[in-house]
Amino acid sequence: MTVTLTVHRGTQEIGGTCIEIAHGGGARLILDAGRPLDAPRDAVGLLPTSLDLGRPATVLICHAHQDHWGVLHEMPKDWPVWTGPMSERLIRLGYAMNKQSLDHAISTWTYRRTFRVGPFAITAWLTDHSAPDAAMLLIEADCKRIFYTGDFRMHGRKARLVTDLMAAPPKDIDVLITEGTNIGTDKPTMAETEIEERFVQLLDQVSGRLFVYWSAQNVDRTASLFRAVRRRRRRMFVNLYAAEVMDIVAPGTRLPRVSSDFPELSLVVTKGQRAVRRLTAEKDRQADELIERCKATEQAIAARSLPSDAVVMIRDSSLKDFEGAGIHPGPDDAFVFSAWSGYADTIAARTYALMRQAGARIEHIHTSGHASAADIQAFITALAPGTVVPVHGENWDRSQHGFPQLLRLRDGQAHVIDRHHNGLL
Repeated sequence: MTVTLTVHRGTQEIGGTCIEIAHGGGARLILDAGRPLDAPRDAVGLLPTSLDLGRPATVLICHAHQDHWGVLHEMPKDWPVWTGPMSERLIRLGYAMNKQSLDHAISTWTYRRTFRVGPFAITAWLTDHSAPDAAMLLIEADCKRIFYTGDFRMHGRKARLVTDLMAAPPKDIDVLITEGTNIGTDKPTMAETEIEERFVQLLDQVSGRLFVYWSAQNVDRTASLFRAVRRRRRRMFVNLYAAEVMDIVAPGTRLPRVSSDFPELSLVVTKGQRAVRRLTAEKDRQADELIERCKATEQAIAARSLPSDAVVMIRDSSLKDFEGAGIHPGPDDAFVFSAWSGYADTIAARTYALMRQAGARIEHIHTSGHASAADIQAFITALAPGTVVPVHGENWDRSQHGFPQLLRLRDGQAHVIDRHHNGLL
């Protein structure tokens, strides 16, 4: 029977990913249910119009960034969902933070252990990305083999996961669906170890507080900053959401979390964060338990008690709480925006303005969560697929130098997969 690939959204944009693999017998897989990055906060009805909601399907979510799961709640409640074991908890936490509930049952895979959904055999491979528990997916049906990279990179703290896969890749891939976020851009792709060294150097130069904006789900960045803080014998304070994320991903690893094992890391409790969590479906139970545990180890403080040389996670939304607690930045302090520079004027505009007015030092220390063009090329070469379908990128049509011939689909365009065992087209 035929196996058909349709990219419902993602052929021309970053994020909002939604890809269908359909078997001729009627079974369907949906790879990701992403929210478009440019969708207004209160927007609804964001599923691609080409996606048929009247036929059963199983959804596979490759990782816990909202541009890959943010419209899952708009899909039929009886559609089964699969994702990684940490991603399941992070997705539910994300819905709670958005003051929404998710009624879907979610099953979790074991990495490199094949499981079946109807005629499909699926194997998940743990990969390197700024989100924890990110997966690549191998999908097999009727002798067709499809490999989906999801989002990945090769310069994070888990880069070996990708290089090991490339050294012994799955064979006979008919279609490789690959992301291309950084194609045609100059986004930095330095190693996370270099990020750590830059934070160490900055801490040597700043005597006051270091305020840092970074994504709570960017666990590599949390680890890099924490390692720098520990090396310079300072204390690091994260918000409630970041502490909850680390509670999910750190157990069983060497990653830091707010616990007696990591005395340099503490929770700063603000009224704003508590107010958000009290409106969630969990009724603040998880947050309350975490706060009480941190208090028991003397690792939870109010904002007014932040040390004068603290390293502090900051958000525009926390400025009012910090100001009310008497925490005002000054010339001895510094602010680091540790995220993509394109977000600076939106998610951190007020923080930037405050720091400039205060005369604080301002730095941008960041590396991308996505692979460079050269690394994507190397990955394609290693897997030697019959066909390459690019997604999750804006510049594929303008920046194809060095790539094999690409199958450029339009959103909603169906493609019947043929067998290719002779390498790249």
